[in-house]
Amino acid sequence: MQIICVSRGTYEGGKELAEALAKRLGIPCLAREEATDAATRAGIHVGKLEMAVVRRHPLSEYLAVEREKFQAFITATLCERAREEGLVYHGRTGHLVLPGVSPVFRIRVIADTEARIAQTMDRLGLSREKARLFNEQVDEDIRRWVRVLYNVDGESPDLYDVVVNLSHVSVENAASALVAMAQLPEFQVTPASRRALEDLHLAARCRLAIGGDRRTRGMQVRVRADRGRVSVTWLPRDRKAAPAVPSILEEIEGVREVVCTMATTNLLWIEEDVDPDSETLPQILEIAEKWNAAVEILRLEDGEGEAEAAPAGASGEPGIPDTEAEGGILDDGVEVERLPEDAGVRETMGRLVSAGRAGGYRAVRGGAREILQSLDRTSSYSLVVVGRVFSSKGVSTAKRLSRELAGSLADALRVPVIGSDELRSQYLFGPGHWLKLALHGALAALLLFLVFTYQAPILEFLARGGTRHRILAAAALFLFVPLFAHLYGSFARYLFRLMKIE
Repeated sequence: MQIICVSRGTYEGGKELAEALAKRLGIPCLAREEATDAATRAGIHVGKLEMAVVRRHPLSEYLAVEREKFQAFITATLCERAREEGLVYHGRTGHLVLPGVSPVFRIRVIADTEARIAQTMDRLGLSREKARLFNEQVDEDIRRWVRVLYNVDGESPDLYDVVVNLSHVSVENAASALVAMAQLPEFQVTPASRRALEDLHLAARCRLAIGGDRRTRGMQVRVRADRGRVSVTWLPRDRKAAPAVPSILEEIEGVREVVCTMATTNLLWIEEDVDPDSETLPQILEIAEKWNAAVEILRLEDGEGEAEAAPAGASGEPGIPDTEAEGGILDDGVEVERLPEDAGVRETMGRLVSAGRAGGYRAVRGGAREILQSLDRTSSYSLVVVGRVFSSKGVSTAKRLSRELAGSLADALRVPVIGSDELRSQYLFGPGHWLKLALHGALAALLLFLVFTYQAPILEFLARGGTRHRILAAAALFLFVPLFAHLYGSFARYLFRLMKIE
C-alpha cells in the first residue's frame, strides 16, 4: 500500500504521470479537481476562497472558516481513499493535508519554461508573450494558494522527495523509475503511519461535523485526535457556540472522548522527557494564562537506534501519535501503561486539561526538519519553548544541537524560540526581578529629580551659543535620552510583569 502525492502546475504532464503511476501500482487515482468539485457539492465555498486568494484579498473570518472546512474535507477524502488500497493524488501540494504521515511519497512535477509556453500556445491559441504571461500568472496564483492555505513556499524542494522534469524524461520512463522508488521501505505504510492516518481522518470528520452543524458552523477551531480522544481548541469569540461541540462529536463513529479548550494562540513545548514536576510546566501554564493560549506538547525522541525500541507517541490525552520520519514500525499491541515514560505525559496533559490549556500532544523522532513536517503550519504559534533534548549526545553536543534546533525553528516559524531555562527571565516575574525593578525605577527617578532640580543650569547649557557648546549639548542629549528611555522602559516592563499585564 502506497500513498503518493504528485504536485503539479498547469499543463506539465503531472496528471498523465499520476495516472501512469496509479495504473502500474494498481491503486486508485484522485485529481484535485475531483476533490474540489466534491467539496463544492458538500457546501464548502471553494470558489469564494480561490477568488480571495487570486485577488490577494485578506481572508475574512468567514473565509478562514471555509479554509479550515476545505482542508478538513480534502484530508478526509484522501484518508478515506488511501486507508484500504493506497492512493495516487495529483494537485497542489496535497501531502500538506497529511501532516505526520511519514510514508507519503511526495513528487513535484515541473517542465522547462519554453516547453510550457509551447503547450499553452497550442492549447489556448495564444501568442508567445501572452502564453508566457499566462503561465506566470497561474504559477503566482498557485504559490499564493499554497501560502494562504498551508503557510509554506510550495516551490521549496524541502517539501518533496523527488522533483521530476518531464521536459527531460518521458512520462512512461519517469513512471517506471518512480514505481521502483515507491516500493522502498521508506514509503511503505507502517502500523504507526496507519494509526496517524486514522487519527487525521477522525479529526477531519470531526471538523466537518462542527462546520456542518448550524449551531457551530461559524466556529474557527483546531481539532486533533488520538486513538478516539478528540481535542477541540476554539477562540473566545465562539464561547456561546462551544457548548454544542461535545454533543455533535459524540455522535461520530470512533470518538471515545472529547476535550474542549479555549485559546487565542498556541505555545509549543518541546521536551525529550516530559516531567509534570519540572519547573517548566507551571511557568508555561502561567504564560498560557496570561496569553490565553493552548499548550501543545511535542516529545522529541532520539533519532538513532532501532525504531522498534522507540515507544509510541501516544498518551491518554488528545494529540497526534508518533510519526517516525525514518519509517519505524509501531507495535499496535503496545499499551500506554507499559510505557513508563508516558506516565509523565499523561499527568502533564491532565494538568493542562484541568487548566483548560490542553492543545494536544505528539511525538516526533529526529530534529528540526521532522518537527516542522509534523506541525500544522497554519496554526498560530506565539512561542516555542525548547526544554531538555538530545541528552544522549553528551553535554556539549546537546547544547550545540539545541541551539541549532532553536535557530532552525525560529527561522521557519518566525516566532520567538527560547530554552526552558530562559522562561522566567524573559516572560515571568521572579524573585531576582525585584532588585532590577527597584534599581531601574530608582535610577529613572534620580535622573528625573536631577533634571527638574537643575533646570536653570541645564537650559543655560543647552541654549549657550557657539559651535563647541552646541556639539556638547547635542552629545549630552544623545546620551541622556536613550539612557533614560532604557531605565524607564525596563522599570515599566518589570512592573507589568509583576502585574501580569502583557
